[in-house]
Amino acid sequence: MKITRVETIPVNVPLKSGLTTKTAHGEHVTSPYVIVRVHTDEGVVGLGEATLAPRWSGETSPGCVAAIQGLIAPALLGEDPTAITRRRQKLDGVVKRNPFTKAAVEMALWDLTGKARGASVAELLGGRLRDRLPLKMVVGAFPVPTAVSLAQSFLDQGVRHLKVKVGLDPEADVERVHAVRECAGPGVSLGLDANQGWGLPVAKRMLAALADCDLSFIEQPIAANDLAGLAELRALTHVPMMADESVFTLTDAWRLTHPRAVDILSVYPGKHGGIAATAEIANLASAAGIACSIGSNLELGVGTAAMLHVAAALPAIDSVRYPGDFIGPLYHETGLLKSPLSLGPVEAVVPTGPGLGVEVDAELLEKYRDESGSARPLA
Repeated sequence: MKITRVETIPVNVPLKSGLTTKTAHGEHVTSPYVIVRVHTDEGVVGLGEATLAPRWSGETSPGCVAAIQGLIAPALLGEDPTAITRRRQKLDGVVKRNPFTKAAVEMALWDLTGKARGASVAELLGGRLRDRLPLKMVVGAFPVPTAVSLAQSFLDQGVRHLKVKVGLDPEADVERVHAVRECAGPGVSLGLDANQGWGLPVAKRMLAALADCDLSFIEQPIAANDLAGLAELRALTHVPMMADESVFTLTDAWRLTHPRAVDILSVYPGKHGGIAATAEIANLASAAGIACSIGSNLELGVGTAAMLHVAAALPAIDSVRYPGDFIGPLYHETGLLKSPLSLGPVEAVVPTGPGLGVEVDAELLEKYRDESGSARPLA
């Protein structure tokens, strides 16, 4: 089997009314992403998704399309798509960084390989350990009435795990978290994500101010490169400390796990440049005795399917203790799939079928196609 074409389809999918989200990085209202299709001479086609965010990884929709069509596609044409490790080396050899762009192409290779072999991606990774995965819903850094209303709407649907965005204003953060905890009651797990929005002194104050909120974790409270600060915070509290922006690469993971600067790594294929890289990081964390949890950049259906397969197959990803962010399609007007994924309210169902186990809907793809490729700012 040989690769004959790498197709890029820029899309722009709005978030649902009332489900836009706000973080220390900004407000996420619409998603200018890229769907990738890798075609072969045997008619098998693999699907991938580039979940792009300029303020997250520096990548944009036009940049993704240019990198794939100008650099990646020419390097892959005529190659065997099922030799994924060799193809990963080609990707890294033609362009540095660009993790979400590379992940979309590598994801499509896994999907294609699974389809060719009649096996799911989870089976290619060693077999699924779980068929259903607990998930958590995210409450943006909104004023208290809005945050509480959103949290209550999730609770009314049966949600049992919440994450609250903080990091914009310390006083407002304290008020928001206390209000959501009061709304949720003691039976719902509650974590925080500051997206690097606190400095170290503020983060120390927040630990004290939120000590009565029974937090399940605190995600990326301070700057990504302040590993000493993360370790210092970890020593000050019993609340597990999670790294997200701090861990893009395998080297990042080693720098965090070697001194045990955090308790949890937030992992997912887009951020790491693909499914295989996510597995490498998860295995490193496991060797260090550190848990992993699936994070999110608010993926659409293809990207979320990839996350589900990874979480189902890798034992280092502990979705029971730290429910994953398998939620992107729930926040968007559509996930672009023919058959939507089963997500929540309590658990996400891992897709069955070969490859990623999903198909894009041609009509929806055309409806949300963004030929301008223009990338709008998002969190």
